[in-house]
Amino acid sequence: MMDYELFKEIVIENIKDFLPEEFKDYRIALNTIQKVNQTRECINLIPVEGGAMQTSPNFYVEDMHKLYVQSGDLQEVLKNIAGKMAEAIRNTPDVKKLLDYEKAGEQIILGLVNTGQNREMLRDMPHREFNDLSIVYRWLLEPQKEGNYSIPVNDAVAEQLGMDEEALYTAAVENTRHLLPPAIKGMSEVLSEVMINEGMPEEMADMFAGPAPEVDIMYVISNSSRTHGAACILYDEVLQEMAGIIGNDIYILPSSIHEVIAVAADRDPYAYAEMVNDINMTQVDIEERLSNQIYHYDRNLRKLSMATDTPNKQLDGEPVGAARAGAERECLAAGERQYR
Repeated sequence: MMDYELFKEIVIENIKDFLPEEFKDYRIALNTIQKVNQTRECINLIPVEGGAMQTSPNFYVEDMHKLYVQSGDLQEVLKNIAGKMAEAIRNTPDVKKLLDYEKAGEQIILGLVNTGQNREMLRDMPHREFNDLSIVYRWLLEPQKEGNYSIPVNDAVAEQLGMDEEALYTAAVENTRHLLPPAIKGMSEVLSEVMINEGMPEEMADMFAGPAPEVDIMYVISNSSRTHGAACILYDEVLQEMAGIIGNDIYILPSSIHEVIAVAADRDPYAYAEMVNDINMTQVDIEERLSNQIYHYDRNLRKLSMATDTPNKQLDGEPVGAARAGAERECLAAGERQYR
């Protein structure tokens, strides 16, 4: 079984032999990119000058290598990877055609990432710190489309837009509020929706989720698209509404960069922190992890602060048992992941 470095060389040298004829003139490029919570090596297929394709999705070498380790069949893996590459490129939108600089100021939205886990990425991005997190910005290219294509706003993009961090923050606070309105749902309702979205009949999903209680113990805070919805905790009115529903101060449990969970602040927050850490390690993909900390919202002071101070020592680990699923998902949706 060949190691990662040798496998990478073989892929770069041979993958074009497995691509459809329409991609024979594409150039293979190896790049190292900063993603949320991680640095990754990726392969890009770059078209010849004048080609119709203007952007290239990222195909992660580590995920390819995992598929090879699991199958042991190099030829079959290269064939599979080439097929997924071709499919992803055909389905990837031409981002340059979506860039409308005149409307950009109306399409900047908020995002949250963990500060400690993303220091390298944040060096080249306008941001501001918020507890152990950092507020970052994304350019929402097609807010009306399913999937909400967006690109991160780094220093180069901000310079092109002519917007400094203060201007980005001011625009994003208002834009996110109406482009991706906050949504609060009881956990029982969310569980039912998840099962229905995965194909379970509504009656069966309701049976498994159980009847909705008069008052849920846990609530999910996100936005209308469930994408980068953890940023909703930046809106005081959302937390005030949540505290009013629960009738108490609340703890915020960071489920992922896309959503958080709210519970009553009536027990030891470190017990919740242990639960969040376990879920991060076993259920949440690394690029979607937000924090292992618990946050306390004081409804009288109207302030969100950290309730715990535990090390995020495992935040960059890989979910147990998720390697194969993650690798297959990356290869199947390589074009989509680039823009989320």
